[in-house]
Amino acid sequence: MAEYDTLRRAHGRTGAATRADIDVGLREHMNKVYGLMATAMLVTAAAAFGLNQLAVQNGTLTEIGRLIYTTPLKWVLMFAPLLVVFAFGAAVYRLSTQAATAIFYGFAMLMGMSLSWIFLRYTGISITTTFVATAAAFAGLSIYGYTTKRDLSGMGSFLLMGLIGLIVASIVNIFLQSGAMQFAISVIGVLIFAGLTAFDTQRIKNTYLELANSNADFLGKAAIMGALNLYLDFLNMFMFLLQFMGDNR
Repeated sequence: MAEYDTLRRAHGRTGAATRADIDVGLREHMNKVYGLMATAMLVTAAAAFGLNQLAVQNGTLTEIGRLIYTTPLKWVLMFAPLLVVFAFGAAVYRLSTQAATAIFYGFAMLMGMSLSWIFLRYTGISITTTFVATAAAFAGLSIYGYTTKRDLSGMGSFLLMGLIGLIVASIVNIFLQSGAMQFAISVIGVLIFAGLTAFDTQRIKNTYLELANSNADFLGKAAIMGALNLYLDFLNMFMFLLQFMGDNR
C-alpha cells in the first residue's frame, strides 16, 4: 500500500508524469542498481582471487602473503573497508556521480583484498557452491522485496538493532574465539541480511518513486547507494553462509 501512496505523491509533483513513465523510469533505475552491484561483485571477486594468487604459490605463503596474513597489516585490511564505507556513505551526495562510482568500485576492490583469506581456509568448490546458493537466495529475497505489497519499513529499526549487536558480537569473538558464539553469530547473520535484502530492495524502489522528479545526477547517486546496500547484503550473507557450507582445506 505504501508504494501506491508514494506513487501518488510523485505523480502530484511531476504533474505530467504518467504511471507508465514512472514504471519505465523505475525499471531503468533498478537495472542500474543491479548492474552497479553486479560489477562491484566482479571487482571484489577479481581482487580477492588476484591477491591470493600473489600471496600463495605452490601452497606456500610468499613475502606478500606473509605481510598481509601474518603481520598487523591484516588488521588494516580487515577494518579499512568498514571505515571507507562509512565515510563514503556520508560524502556520496557531495561527490559527482563519476567520482562516487569510482569510489564505490575502489571500495569493492578493497573489500576483495580484505576477503582474499577465504581461499586459504576454504576449498574453491565450496566457495563457488556457497556463492551460487547465496545468489539464488538473494534473487528470491530481492524479488520478494520488489513485488510485495506488504510495507517492510517496520523491519528497519529491528534489523538495524540486530546488525549493531551482530557487529559488536563479531568483534568480541575475534578475541574470545568461541565456536558456539561464532555459530550463533552466523545463524543470526544470515537471518539479518536475508531480511535486509528484502527491506533494502523495497526501500530502493520506494525511494525512486518518492524522488522520481529529481534530477538525473541525484538519482544516479541514489542508485549507487542502493547498489552499495545490496552489495553489502549479498556479501555478508555469503560470508555467513560460507561458515556453514564451506569445506576447510
